Amino acid sequence: MVCNDLVMPGLLRRWRYQAPSMDLSRILLLIRRGAIFVVLMLGYTYFRLAGEAYALVAIGLISFAAVAQFAPVMIGGMYWRGGTRSGALAGLSAGFLVWIYTLLLPSFAKSGWLARDFLDLGPFGISLLKPQALLGLEGLDEITHCLFWSLSLNIGAYLVVSSRRAPNAEETPQATRFVDAMKHERPVLAGLWRGSFETTDLINLTGRFLGEDRARESFADYFANTRNIDPDAELPADAETVHFAETLLAGAIGSASARVMVASVVQEEPLGLDEVMDILDEASQIRAYSLELEQKSRELEAATAELKAANVKLLELDHMKDDFMSSVTHELRTPLTSIRAFSEILWEDPKIDLEERKRFLGIIVSETERLTRLVNQVLDLAKIESGHADWKSSEVDLIDVIQHSVEASEQLIIDRGGQLNIDTPDSPAYVQADRDRLMQVMLNLLSNAAKFMAKESGRVEIHLRKRKDMYKVSVADNGRGIPLELQPVIFQKFRQGIDGSANPMGTGLGLPISREIIEHFGGRLAVKSAPEKGAIFSFVLPCSPGGSDILSDNPVEEADT
Repeated sequence: MVCNDLVMPGLLRRWRYQAPSMDLSRILLLIRRGAIFVVLMLGYTYFRLAGEAYALVAIGLISFAAVAQFAPVMIGGMYWRGGTRSGALAGLSAGFLVWIYTLLLPSFAKSGWLARDFLDLGPFGISLLKPQALLGLEGLDEITHCLFWSLSLNIGAYLVVSSRRAPNAEETPQATRFVDAMKHERPVLAGLWRGSFETTDLINLTGRFLGEDRARESFADYFANTRNIDPDAELPADAETVHFAETLLAGAIGSASARVMVASVVQEEPLGLDEVMDILDEASQIRAYSLELEQKSRELEAATAELKAANVKLLELDHMKDDFMSSVTHELRTPLTSIRAFSEILWEDPKIDLEERKRFLGIIVSETERLTRLVNQVLDLAKIESGHADWKSSEVDLIDVIQHSVEASEQLIIDRGGQLNIDTPDSPAYVQADRDRLMQVMLNLLSNAAKFMAKESGRVEIHLRKRKDMYKVSVADNGRGIPLELQPVIFQKFRQGIDGSANPMGTGLGLPISREIIEHFGGRLAVKSAPEKGAIFSFVLPCSPGGSDILSDNPVEEADT
């Protein structure tokens, strides 16, 4: 470091060492030997002066703290374009001054070369300036204390001074060369340099330090393998050749000395306006292309996310289709089996008495109606979703709808061992809707309640209340309830309020159809349920102008839908 970065750059700047015929290898060897001797003597001198107060390890840590002052400038130079020469010098100066004050001078005080009061009381008795408790910072060992203050001031001075002015014309390309070193296969300064000289000048220069044979062999290999150029061709050198020559020399004399030596033979010419404009145009095109790539990348990511979502939706629809086919098959097979069985009995045994024949025919008619309902459900949902449903809107009394739906469903609930309770007011509750469609909704809700109510002590309750300008109808059962994870999807097609391991108990179309009907007339259909606590299906519809005021005092109605 002493030879390559301090002594050699200074010597090579002097004209008498730049003669092309001068062999500098012997001078380089002598400088390195002399540097080794001087460093050893300095270390021995410090050991003799302060060695009694410090162990060898402590002396090494003091040296480490000094070398650490180069870290902010080195890291900043590699990653920050705004760093300047003035900022680097200011940071290094501040760091080394603090290192001397907080670590080097205290070592002299401990060895007796400085007054002990300097260490214990601070200069002039100012305790805030005590070198190992600077500004009252105590509790740290001396190395940590020194590194904290020295690196803090080092970094601060580097950033503040560098920020006071923009990098000049020489510092800007150098910053680009280091910051963008890993972004380009070719040297980043290839477009920022222009000069006129021959490659042989660089070969002769490197030969003075590496030997003529090694220099020619290195350049020949570089041209043949890296540049794909005939190594024997006499070509003017360019920026890449200069960069290669500096790299070769840096291994022998250091990067700073290599740059000085190359600059001594290379006659660099300033860039003209046309060249500068070409460079700026190329940079603008590269940036525009980069922005376009980023935009395309974002669009591709968005498209990928959409495709993934669509794929998930398709898989879900496929699963729903399978569930639907299973449910429909079950719903079709059961009545068809009954119809076929009783039809075969009637066909094969004409001697069956009249009462038995009527009973069998009644079962066949009932199962046929069941098949008709299934087909009608599928057709209804298709018509509603396509907007081709036939709606017959009129003023309908909800109490009348509830009473007729109860008459049609009560026996089903009783046959299953359940009890039906109805809570409706005496005065009419008018809404604007299709009476047959509302009957369809009520029958579906009552049918579901009958299916899922408790087996031994089943109970179904119907409540009607008015809230502001809306009528609310609730159908509650005391069954096993609906799992929380299924409640958000229970109104989707082919979905049911049971887990996948249970046998389907319907087609999964009744609730979607019911919601479409209620929403068509400006209402809402919702569910509230908890496991093993039953379920409450409620729908609200706007009051018709003739609706009466009904107060709500039933706790079932406190569940908002």
